[in-house]
Amino acid sequence: MARDTRRHLWRDIRVQLPFLAWLVVLWMLLWAQFTVLSFLTGLVVAIFVTRVFRLPTVALSGRVNLWYAALFVVQFLFAVLRGALSVTVQVFDFRRQPGTAIIAVPLRYADDLVMTHVAVVSSLIPGSLVVETDRDRRILYLHVIGVRNLDDVEAQRAGVLRWERRVVRALGDPSQYRALKADQRAGLSGPTKGGVR
Repeated sequence: MARDTRRHLWRDIRVQLPFLAWLVVLWMLLWAQFTVLSFLTGLVVAIFVTRVFRLPTVALSGRVNLWYAALFVVQFLFAVLRGALSVTVQVFDFRRQPGTAIIAVPLRYADDLVMTHVAVVSSLIPGSLVVETDRDRRILYLHVIGVRNLDDVEAQRAGVLRWERRVVRALGDPSQYRALKADQRAGLSGPTKGGVR
């Protein structure tokens, strides 16, 4: 039994290691110090948080495509810059009010983890904010600005679906990635119609 317990402990540590590393990085960013001391205190805090406030283990795919992950980061930074510039132009354009809408975006490949990543990315890019999620039907509801007609709404929806595909390429599990590739070969990875309120 001791051997099984030890094996279970090492498996838990291996599964929780990315989360621990993220908490340590977050701690160092919070204090804006990248020193050995901030690393060690971040490690102590991360271990304390994960032991005291135990969460169910998130089933990670174990698949990270480094090329697509790096591409994702670069595309995300450009999208944040483009979104900030777009919102700035809309705010200072006194001739007309920027149009707004709440749009429904049905996701295609999303499990809880991918849906969360897509929601966070969509909210961090200026000009859109996730206001509701329907976990059972895998739908994100976003408040977006800069829309004047249905074509703009469809462009926003297509943008969110592009982010979903990028997340699946970078972090999705193998079945999601295979489904994405099959849809791309069949030409089905375009926008999905959803609702507007």
